[in-house]
Amino acid sequence: MRENDLMYKKEYIRPMMTPQHVYVFRFGKHRLNNRVIIRYSHTWTGRLKINEIDVRLHHQHHPRIFLTEADLIDYLKHHMEKEKRREDERSRTDDDDAE
Repeated sequence: MRENDLMYKKEYIRPMMTPQHVYVFRFGKHRLNNRVIIRYSHTWTGRLKINEIDVRLHHQHHPRIFLTEADLIDYLKHHMEKEKRREDERSRTDDDDAE
């Protein structure tokens, strides 16, 4: 996160009636408008078991739901590449307009 100049905030929510734990991670470049919600539980041996990862980027109406961390990381890398391409295109059009 820090490599891409992103701010972030972490929250932990432990529901009272269910065995499932919830971890909320908010991040963003200028505002904390992106959110990752991780719902997890513990197996009978005490290991963590991720049940679901919800990702909502830039006020998306429907969150993207992932079952593994690897799927989430692949999605975020692809999304960051698209954003960098858009910024490059914007800077090129701004340079063309300045000339």
